[in-house]
Amino acid sequence: MDDLFLWLTTHSTTVCLGALGALTFMWGRTSSKIAFITDYSKVASEIGSQESDLNEYDYIIVGGGTAGCVLASRLSEDPKRRVLVIEAGSSGTAVLESRVPAAYKKIVGTPHDYNLWTVPQPHAENKKVYWPRARLLGGCSSINAQMAQYGSPSDFDELATIVGDDSWSWENLKKYFRKFESYSPHPRFPDVNVSEHGSSGPMTIGYHAHIWKGSEMFIQACINAGVKFSPDFNTSKGTMGVNKTVTYIDSKGVRVSTEAAYFTPSVLARPNLKVVTEARVTRILFGSPGSDGSPRATGVEFAAFNRMKADKKFRARASKEVVVCCGTVHTPQLLMLSGIGPALHLAEHDITLVLDAQGVGSNLSDHPAFHLRLAEKMGISLNYLAAENIWTMLRFLKDFVRYKLTGTGPLSSNLGEAAAFCRSDDPALFPPSEYKQDVEDTTSGPGAPDLELIVIPAVVHPQDRSLEGKGNGYMLVPVLLRPTSVGTIRLQSSDPWDNPLIDPNYLSTRHDMDVMVRGVRLAYKIAHTAPMSDLTDTTNKHPSLDHHFGNLTDDEISQAVRDRIETTFHPFGTCPMGQEGDGRSVLNSQMKVRGVSGLRVCDASIFPKLVSGHTAGIVIAAAEKLADIIKEEYTTS
Repeated sequence: MDDLFLWLTTHSTTVCLGALGALTFMWGRTSSKIAFITDYSKVASEIGSQESDLNEYDYIIVGGGTAGCVLASRLSEDPKRRVLVIEAGSSGTAVLESRVPAAYKKIVGTPHDYNLWTVPQPHAENKKVYWPRARLLGGCSSINAQMAQYGSPSDFDELATIVGDDSWSWENLKKYFRKFESYSPHPRFPDVNVSEHGSSGPMTIGYHAHIWKGSEMFIQACINAGVKFSPDFNTSKGTMGVNKTVTYIDSKGVRVSTEAAYFTPSVLARPNLKVVTEARVTRILFGSPGSDGSPRATGVEFAAFNRMKADKKFRARASKEVVVCCGTVHTPQLLMLSGIGPALHLAEHDITLVLDAQGVGSNLSDHPAFHLRLAEKMGISLNYLAAENIWTMLRFLKDFVRYKLTGTGPLSSNLGEAAAFCRSDDPALFPPSEYKQDVEDTTSGPGAPDLELIVIPAVVHPQDRSLEGKGNGYMLVPVLLRPTSVGTIRLQSSDPWDNPLIDPNYLSTRHDMDVMVRGVRLAYKIAHTAPMSDLTDTTNKHPSLDHHFGNLTDDEISQAVRDRIETTFHPFGTCPMGQEGDGRSVLNSQMKVRGVSGLRVCDASIFPKLVSGHTAGIVIAAAEKLADIIKEEYTTS
C-alpha cells in the first residue's frame, strides 16, 4: 500500500478529479497478491474431453460468498478432503471500495455488482427497486454496511420451532456466533461484557469505525425520546435499545469480509483447496439415484462468467456433496435451472424436472427501508466525501491521508454508525392518543423489535446521487424488520446468464405500511428531539429534502413511502428449512435439499423468517454450523 500512498500524495489533482473510484486500479495492483484460478482446465474437465480423476473433489461449494468462504476454509482444514470453490466474481480484498469502510456504496453499479432490479412493484407505484448483490469473494460481506448485529434471541428460538430442531435455538446456536467472533474491546465502550463474545475467531468485530458527532447526538436524542440505551445488541438480553453499532472493521480501519477473515494466505496455500473465480455454475449435475431412490448430485457444470467468453464449459465431480451458497437470489435460480423447483414453472421454460420442489424461489422477504433526508446546520455531515468540487475534494484527500496513516477518520465510517431497535407498539414511543390504529404483532417475542432506525452522516442513495456532495445533510432510515409481505424469485428464461425475476412484493399488506408510517414519524420526531434538534436545519426548504414531513397526514406519508421504498440489502428465505410435510420447506434442519442426495444449501435463502436485525452474522454462524455437521457426518468415510 506504500506506493499507493506515494501516488496519492504526488498526484493530488488526479485524486481530486477521480476521487475514490480513480484509486481502484492502484489498490488492485498493490494489494492483490493471491492468484485465483481462472484457467478452468486446471481444476475441471472441459466438456467433450476425457474426464480426469484429478477433477473430482469431496466437496464442491458453489459461490464464494459470505457463507462459501467460511465453509471452504473450515472443510479444507482436513488435508484429506479436497474442496473446490467456484465464484462468479473476483477478490473483494483487491477492490479499494470494498476495503475502505465508507466507500462500499461506490461498488454499486460496477462490474463487482450483479446490477439487479426487482420487477415493478404494484404496491409501490410500480417502481423497480435496485438490489445491490456483490459479485465478489466474500459476497455481500464485501459490500454491506459492516453492521455486526445478529437479531433477537427469540428469533432463533422461533427458528428452532419452525424447523423442529433445537440446535437452532439461541442457547445452542450462539456458540457459532462466538466461534466466528474476535471481539476487540474499546475504551469508549466499557459496558460491553466481553465474556459474551468470542475472542479468537476469524472475524474481527468491535468499535473501530469512525464515530460521527451526529451519531452521538442521535443516540442521546433516542434516549430522550424514550428508547433505552443498550450496552450491547448481541447478547442473551436481547437487541432492544439504541447505541453505536458493532462493526466488521478491524483495528486498522479496514473491512473484515469473510474472504479477508477466512481466506487468509495460509488457508489459500492449502493444496487441497482450489478457488475458481470469474466462473458461473450453469447447472448441478445428477447421477444414478441414491440408495433411497432419490436423485443424487454428483457435480457441477460451469463456464466463464463473461457470456462472450463462455463458449467452453467445464465439469467437476463431487464424491460427497455439492453445497450451493449463491445467496437468496441466485441459489433458487441455480436449483431451478438444474431441474429442482416448481414443476409447472420449470415446464414453462422446458427444463427437465429432477424434483418438484414447490418452495424453491418462494417465501422471499426483505427489510424495506425509507430514507428520511434532512439538512444539518452544523456543517459536520460527511456529504463532502462525494468530492463534487475542489474544496470537498481537498477535504477528501486530507481524510485519505489520515486514513492511510492511522486507519481512522471519516473514511473508516461504515455510514450506518448508530441504530435504535424498538417495537411499533411501544406506548412510550407511539402514544395511543396519537396512534389510534393498533398494529399486528409480527415479532418473535415480547423482547424482540420490529423497527430499526439508522442514522447516516450523509445523503446517499444507490442510484439517485443528485444530493450527494450538495450541502450538508444526513439521513434517518426507518427499517421494517418483520414484514408480512412475501414475494418470489422466478426464472426469466432457461438461460443461466439471464437475471431471474425478483419480486419482493413490497408493502402488499396493511401491517407493513402501518409500521413503516410509524417508523417515518419516529425518525422525524428523533430529528427534532434534543440534541438532534441542534443539528437539524428546520429552515431548509429544499424540495428534495423532507423537512415538511411533520405536516403530512398518514396517507401522505404512506404515499411517500410507496414512492421511495428501498432495500436494506437483506433478502431472505427462498429455499427455507422446515419440517417434513409442511409443503413449503426446501431443506431439512441439516440444510439438505429434501428429495435429493448429496446436495445442501447454505446462505440467507435457508431461513424461513427474517431475523429482526442484520443478516450477515446469522449466515456466517450457519456456515460454521454446517461445517461441523458435514465434518461429523463424514468422519469415518
